[in-house]
Amino acid sequence: MTGMDAQQDGVQPYRQAAAEVLAGLGTDPQRGLSEAEAQRRLARHGRNELAGEKPVPAWRKLLAQFQDMLVILLLAAALVSATLWLIERDAALPYEAMAILAVVLLNAAMGYFQRARAEQAVAALRQMSAAQARVARDGAQRSIPAAELVPGDLILVEEGDTIPADARIVHSAALRTAEAALTGESLPVPKQAEALAVEAGPGDRANMLFSGTAAAYGHGRAVVTATGMRTEMGRIAGMLKSAPEERTPLQRELDRVGRMLGTIVIAIAVVMVGTILLVEDVRGARAIFDVLILGVALAVAAVPEGLPAVVTAVLSVGVQRMARRKAIVRHLAAVETLGSADVIASDKTGTLTRNEMTVRRVVTASGSVEVEGAGYAPVGGVRGVEGGAVEGGLRTELLRTLSAAERANNAVLQEAEDGRWTVQGDPTEGALIVTARKAGLDSGALEARFPRIGEVPFSSERKLMSTLHRDARRQGRLTAFTKGAPDVLLERCTHELVGEEAQPLSAERRASILCANEALAGQALRTLGVAFRSLPQDGTARELLGEELEQGLVFLGLIGMIDPPREEAKLAVARARGAGIRPIMITGDHPGTAAAIARELGIAHDAGVVTGTELQAMPDDALSRTVRQVSVYARVNPEHKLRIVRTLQRHGATMAMTGDGVNDAPALKAADIGVAMGITGTDVSKEAADIVLADDNFATIVAAVEEGRAIFANIRKFLRYLLSSNIGEVATMFFGVVLADRIGLASTAGGAVALPLLATQILWINLVTDGAPALALGMDPADAGAMSRPPRPRGEGVVTPRMWAGIVFVGAIMAAGTLLVLDASLPGGMIAGSGDLPYAQTMAFTTLTLFQLFNVLNARSDEESAFRGLFVNPWLWAAILFSLMLHVAVVHLPFLQQAFSTVPLSLSDWLVCVAAASSVLWLRELSKLMSRARLVALTR
Repeated sequence: MTGMDAQQDGVQPYRQAAAEVLAGLGTDPQRGLSEAEAQRRLARHGRNELAGEKPVPAWRKLLAQFQDMLVILLLAAALVSATLWLIERDAALPYEAMAILAVVLLNAAMGYFQRARAEQAVAALRQMSAAQARVARDGAQRSIPAAELVPGDLILVEEGDTIPADARIVHSAALRTAEAALTGESLPVPKQAEALAVEAGPGDRANMLFSGTAAAYGHGRAVVTATGMRTEMGRIAGMLKSAPEERTPLQRELDRVGRMLGTIVIAIAVVMVGTILLVEDVRGARAIFDVLILGVALAVAAVPEGLPAVVTAVLSVGVQRMARRKAIVRHLAAVETLGSADVIASDKTGTLTRNEMTVRRVVTASGSVEVEGAGYAPVGGVRGVEGGAVEGGLRTELLRTLSAAERANNAVLQEAEDGRWTVQGDPTEGALIVTARKAGLDSGALEARFPRIGEVPFSSERKLMSTLHRDARRQGRLTAFTKGAPDVLLERCTHELVGEEAQPLSAERRASILCANEALAGQALRTLGVAFRSLPQDGTARELLGEELEQGLVFLGLIGMIDPPREEAKLAVARARGAGIRPIMITGDHPGTAAAIARELGIAHDAGVVTGTELQAMPDDALSRTVRQVSVYARVNPEHKLRIVRTLQRHGATMAMTGDGVNDAPALKAADIGVAMGITGTDVSKEAADIVLADDNFATIVAAVEEGRAIFANIRKFLRYLLSSNIGEVATMFFGVVLADRIGLASTAGGAVALPLLATQILWINLVTDGAPALALGMDPADAGAMSRPPRPRGEGVVTPRMWAGIVFVGAIMAAGTLLVLDASLPGGMIAGSGDLPYAQTMAFTTLTLFQLFNVLNARSDEESAFRGLFVNPWLWAAILFSLMLHVAVVHLPFLQQAFSTVPLSLSDWLVCVAAASSVLWLRELSKLMSRARLVALTR
């Protein structure tokens, strides 16, 4: 016997009669399994638990953090720096090597804690499983650990129970289950024992119970058909394990930059060392070793070792900003991806809507009434359809209708300590209580007048629910209130309340009421009919506590309700569209409801709705065409969501998937960015997501997109700065050695290898200018036009060709300016000077440092002038001043002069260095001006 033994000839249990399923599983419908048989099946099938992955050893997780190309280059840089220190002993400690290693260890620690996300998602799913289950074994009811359930066990389900396994219903007494977390259905689902005639998805299998869902109403019996990983919850856990965890674009791009820089470093080292060996007269092992060390030192200059630290710091700052806007980031590198998302695939229930049923319309004999407000908060009122007051007979009918709906009710409306209103019980019944409060009715007063003495529970067969009450104002009389499906209820009614009077229901009025019901349904409102009946207070009334009570009723009215959209969601959808982002709704709810909500929010207008059944039958090529046009998908299951997400990704979309239920978890993990709800979201969705919305507000997603775009723009700023500065360093060293004879450097070297800068000076420039200024660039505020531009294309790198052009241009200016100052400081060369080599190297050292500080202003934009918003970022000016003070200390403090081989400079020397270094600002401003002029010319 397997977990699918309930199938006969390939027929699923929900399509078989309950007796056939019981027979196929060998289960007695009254006594259940014997204890001995249950133990045999437990040994055969295993425990009713979700399978966990074999834990990865801690040392292996830690080692994995050092396999990235950029990290390897940083480790090589640290080794070179430490080797230089061991050789030259020019400082008390190898500070640069220590700093590089600190950066590597910091990033390794962060990656270490991110590694176990998939295992945490599976663990969260395991925690959702029921701990205990009530079963019938050997004819006796008992409570056993849910993990010991086996296929064929007969389970007993009561209101409030968590379903411990997938099961086929054998008997249902008004049983309804809350399946929103699994299927997206916002209302408790009525359950039946009858077989279904057609194929159906999980959301439509009315005779099945699913592990991890909960019984919201009624009670019943069911036979277990699947346990553990064979359940619907288990399939989701399996998909979480099998869905590959895709790296974000930033991670992929940093890997690419790391590999590119590695190639550049090797090429520079080889060319540089080869050039020196060919051009210079290098003799002896010591001289050759010095040349090799120089080549590796150049490699250190080529690697922006501050990059990972600055990326981490800037992302952390962005995370703090997003937290203030209620978006909690679980995965740092995911921040920029949200800013580049061009599709947001959102669940409906609880994400775009409030997940709080709300009455919108009440229709009675005298007219129609609109109900204001949304959600469970009893705030708002009632008004006529045309906005007028509700008076006369219409008000009488409204109050009688809502009084009956409030009394035929088992829900409880509560206000939490934080001011949020919640409903304990059925959401539909809760909405009726809220509406009664909005109309001015008081629950206490209604309870005092109509104390309940009996109830006929709702059943899926009758589609009605009735309660029997004494009437404190009419001694000797009882009142029955009934609510349910309008068409069924109308058949039980003989009269209709018109004003204060009950008048006979004519055929014309019956047709009119049914027409009004269809009109409400056409607006995607879920409809409910309400009626009453007055009875004498005698023994006969109590004997009528069955279907007989629901005869000869007086029809009161129709109530139309919906799980309403969030008020701010419509504006958020409009902002997303304005930013070039396509919103998509993917829900397990009814197609009509999904279409109505989508129209109201502006997600879709005329492209229609595709259901899960249609998706199931749709080949890949047809789905590829569909996802380009359709933005609303209803009655879908987890596999459908994954298929939609992956199809859109194959078309080049950067996907942000939002959701709150178990059914969203695989798609959240597969999407480029998963966004979970913090209040209504399950642990599963939160663990699988990259970002959690603390307020469950769709508008917060748009705010997070804006912040993500700002963060990515800042990442580009410091990349522009770091890469151009490091290229300037490399070009200075390379061409300084190649052109040593032309610039007078060779004649002052005294037969040794001629160097424009020492290795320690290069490392100091990296340490001073690659740290604070780059980090300060990441603190720039968001551009006001960030949400008026389209998202960054998926295939576009972090560093674009246009950025590379600007980077190389700036690097060339730095190298040329630094070598000209070096030449002018030495005797001979193209510009005659009078200084010695230490003086010339100090001048070059200072000029190159100042070049990079001026370059900070350039790096803020490739298009806009550096003088636009020059003082909006005080951190930037503080970083420039801090770096400048450190360099002044290196040049003028004696103990640092010895460590870095510098000499003091005069005021005129400083002015020369400042004048030369400022050229990078003016020349870059000129190039930006020309670029903007060309752009204007092209747009005319």
